Amino acid sequence: MPLLDVDRDLTRHSYYAATAPRAASFPPLQGEVTADVAVVGGGLAGLSAAIELHDRGFDVVLLEAQQVGWGASGRNGGQAIHGLACDQGVIEAQLGLDEARRVWAMSIEALDLIRQRIARFGIDCDWRDGYLAVATNERKARELKDGVERLERVYGYAQQWIGRDELPAGAHDPRSGHLHPLKYSLGLARAAAGLGVRIYEHSAVTRLDAGATPVLHTAQGRVTAERVLLAGNVYLQQFAPTVAPQLAARIMPVGTYIVATPPLGAERAAALIPSGCAVCDTNFVLDYFRRSADHRLIYGGRVSYSTATPMNLAAGMRARMVQTFPQLEGVDVEHAWGGFVDISMNRAPDFGRVGANVYYLQGFSGHGLALTGLAGRLVAEAIDGDASRFDTFARLKHRNFPGGRLLRMPALVAGMAWYRLRDLL
Repeated sequence: MPLLDVDRDLTRHSYYAATAPRAASFPPLQGEVTADVAVVGGGLAGLSAAIELHDRGFDVVLLEAQQVGWGASGRNGGQAIHGLACDQGVIEAQLGLDEARRVWAMSIEALDLIRQRIARFGIDCDWRDGYLAVATNERKARELKDGVERLERVYGYAQQWIGRDELPAGAHDPRSGHLHPLKYSLGLARAAAGLGVRIYEHSAVTRLDAGATPVLHTAQGRVTAERVLLAGNVYLQQFAPTVAPQLAARIMPVGTYIVATPPLGAERAAALIPSGCAVCDTNFVLDYFRRSADHRLIYGGRVSYSTATPMNLAAGMRARMVQTFPQLEGVDVEHAWGGFVDISMNRAPDFGRVGANVYYLQGFSGHGLALTGLAGRLVAEAIDGDASRFDTFARLKHRNFPGGRLLRMPALVAGMAWYRLRDLL
């Protein structure tokens, strides 16, 4: 089934969509327009880039195939966490320790950037400080503690270790946190439009004419720009498969799923996660959860490597939730939804160029709530003449998923089965 059909069904049941109604919409592109920069994709990466580019004096047009915040940016787990989806060792092996430290510092800048934009634009998105990583067994507790100690020793990043006498062994990070991602995405869209960015929804790109002055075509119009940013991530291949087909093999769409309980009341919800932090376990195929501002438990986990929604999604996710929180036995789920994230082979982000004046951002690998914002800043810096930080990421090497379009998904399923087995050991 095409991603679009699956997504329409999943979006209808989203807690975020139910609690962040769209107060305004943007028209589709009609006719011909020109801009300094054309951005393709109205998620967090594209909106962030548009804001940063406008701040640097560029005239910006943004094209979104559906609605701003419609994809992963408005449907994710809401957890903004330090670092990247890959281990820092991946970055060290490719770039060396000095550059790896630079990448780590930028990941922390990404967290600060969320707070700055919330304050600057007055975005009410239920931000709350704090993140807990919890180990699921003794081996993983040792690995987590070793990682926490190394982050402090090598990167100067301190976290609080929590021993088994208090909770499942874990680490607390006050710099990370969580928010309502659709409220945040819509807030950035309002901010960008208020600054003067021209946003067009329901304007899928049908063709890109590359060259000295690229031209983007939609069903009813076209944009001529000096530079183009492709920020559609996994949905670029769904809505604009001919625009940059060489990028498709470098990422894989992976379905991820979330449920939300009815409001539990302040006291009962607080008893589930007294700290109010966002929480993740340390499995490769992980579960994650947090309290919402209206006292629900939002619980995510379970992935699929096909475009099909898992059978009995709500019931399956509820069973996972009750296994973690037995005190919720008897509590139903009110919302069950999901969407697709774009993972790269090594889980490192994939930033770069297609030609001299077409940039792209993809491969956030399920860890993009904060990093997408930073990515928008980095590509804006590059377009404005300083590509040093963007090129740090662009130097990361990425491999295509093996097997081509027909066999890469079964190969990934087999590989992930091995990681699931390892999680149990």
